[in-house]
Amino acid sequence: MSTTTPPITTTADDGALKARHRAMWALGDYPRVATELIPSLGPILVEAAGVTSAQRVHDVAAGSGNVAIPAARTGADVVATDLTPELLARGKQLAGEEGVSITWQAADAEALPFADEEFDAVLSCVGVMFAPHHQAVADELVRVCRPGGTIGLISWTPGGFIGQMFATMKPYAPPPPPGAQPPPLWGRVDHVRELFGDRVSFGSLVQQDVVIDEFATPQDFVDFFKTHYGPTIAVYRGIADDPDRVAALDRDLVALVERFDRGAAATDGTDGVVLDWEYLLVTATRT
Repeated sequence: MSTTTPPITTTADDGALKARHRAMWALGDYPRVATELIPSLGPILVEAAGVTSAQRVHDVAAGSGNVAIPAARTGADVVATDLTPELLARGKQLAGEEGVSITWQAADAEALPFADEEFDAVLSCVGVMFAPHHQAVADELVRVCRPGGTIGLISWTPGGFIGQMFATMKPYAPPPPPGAQPPPLWGRVDHVRELFGDRVSFGSLVQQDVVIDEFATPQDFVDFFKTHYGPTIAVYRGIADDPDRVAALDRDLVALVERFDRGAAATDGTDGVVLDWEYLLVTATRT
């Protein structure tokens, strides 16, 4: 295993934006979010993409390896990249605990440090959707995938819970820089089709849900995300000197959970909050 940090060529403004992104995802404990709440998504994507031991696989914006680790379990040759070194370090630790071999490398999803057509499968689970320039990402995913290879993505949808969580936080956050696109657009079929065009042949474009039932109350959810999820932590830090806005965001997030909670309406004795987090599963073959 190795961890290297290649130079990323950007403009000054873009470099500052990427630095903020790196810092944001290093806040809190995103690996805990990935391993406690959505551990099923990585294996779902690996299976949908048909990863095998004969393949060279790239997990882009890999975080702590939600896709890379299950891909490595198949015996595939896996490279995991992310903008945030702290996430890669945690992924390397988790992979070591499982005894799987993965190459961990810091890289920008908009400028991948790999040759054309280098990988048999190029995957990302709620990862590349957070890069600010969607077309640049799509171009890179296609570029590093061999003809006949597979591109596979899982992205939160705009109308699903996480998409609506970002919509709820938006009024409390600074405006995005010019040119940066909202992450949940990756959860729209028409947007994904436009990004890739005729460079791929789509296999699946399907909306599915992951069930989240880890929280006893809506406030428990808010407290967890305020502590562990970088984007939420960053928004709260930005309004920390305004107690009224902090309280308002607390109320808005609790109301969001209450709106999506189907546990509250359960008649089967279900305790706690039950949320369906909708995502778009995409698989495509590079033409």
